Amino acid sequence: MNRPYSNSALASFIAKRVLEMRPRTQIDIANVAGFENPNMISMLKNGATKLPLDRVLAMAAALECDPRRLFILAFGQEGYETQQSAVEEIFRAIVTSNETKWLMEIRDASGGTDPVLTARSRIVLRGIFGK
Repeated sequence: MNRPYSNSALASFIAKRVLEMRPRTQIDIANVAGFENPNMISMLKNGATKLPLDRVLAMAAALECDPRRLFILAFGQEGYETQQSAVEEIFRAIVTSNETKWLMEIRDASGGTDPVLTARSRIVLRGIFGK
């Protein structure tokens, strides 16, 4: 079977998320996402097909994940290189809901200033994530 997207971050993400959602079945997920063919979830997981961008919102609802994150992963699949550069130029960074919470906390902690990322603050931040 041809699996051109098997090494994509999206395929890995969907495979992991489907496992995390057990006991929900792939059929349940496909129904919530609005896919007529429940095999679509398997095809996305194993990289046989890419997620159409117009299906990102429905798929995010079905996977109970952040649609921005799923959009970034779907955009990263082969074939969107020219569109991706346009989106990056127009919107800069696409921020997930969780990342927005971090940014809001940084703004609150800094008193609304525009804090510079110093070497010290970078080390502290990376330490939070064990890096």
